[in-house]
Formats: sequence, structure tokens, C-alpha cells
Amino acid sequence: LQKSLNETFGADKYSEARKEVLTNMFSRPMQMALYFCTGVLEDETLFRHYALNVPFYTHFTSPIRRYADVMVHRLLSSSLGASSPIKMEKEAIQRQADHCNDRKMASKRVQELSADLFFSIFVRVKA
Repeated sequence: LQKSLNETFGADKYSEARKEVLTNMFSRPMQMALYFCTGVLEDETLFRHYALNVPFYTHFTSPIRRYADVMVHRLLSSSLGASSPIKMEKEAIQRQADHCNDRKMASKRVQELSADLFFSIFVRVKA
């Protein structure tokens, strides 16, 4: 797919713009990553990362950015014995993950609506 896209971009003055638009169009339908507590999922195939083709995958960033990452750091630290055990039931952890997923989806939707609004204004002004 990447090779095909690169051939489509071309080498003229609009190639970078085509690349941005097509990349955005192709990535929008991809399933968004979801937070979940592994203890509540019985199907291990749900831990798979499709694009990387690995059976088990986790990802987190610096805990200063998102509460979900703070949770992952705390759980990882506890599981490695570097901190005291987490005193939460897996269902409570899953509820927090669900809340993080809801907020992330709402944020994504607002971002998309904002982009649509500004694009509409741009077209209106240029017309």
C-alpha cells in the first residue's frame, strides 16, 4: 500500500499536499486503539497489534500526558514488584479504561468537527 501511495503522490509541486490528503483519508477508517484491562478479556487475540503483526502488545507514553498512561505505569510498576500491589479490582480498572476510551473518542470527534468547520470556512472565503 505504501509503495502504491508513493507512486500516486508524484513529484510535482502538489505531491506533498496529495500525500497529506491521501494519508489522512486512508488512516481515518483504521480502528482506533482502545484501553482495556487484560484481566477482563478472555480472548487473547484482542491483545494483537494488527499493523505490527505481533500477538501481544502494549503501549504507553509519559504519564504526564494522559491518565491512562499513569494507570499503565502504576500497573507495570506493581507487576514488576517496584511498587506496592494495586488495590483495585480488574472490573474497576476496566471502568477507568472505558472512561478514558469515551473521553478519547469525544476528543477525536471534536477535532474532526473542528477540521470540517475550518475547511468549510476556508472554502467559503475562497469561493
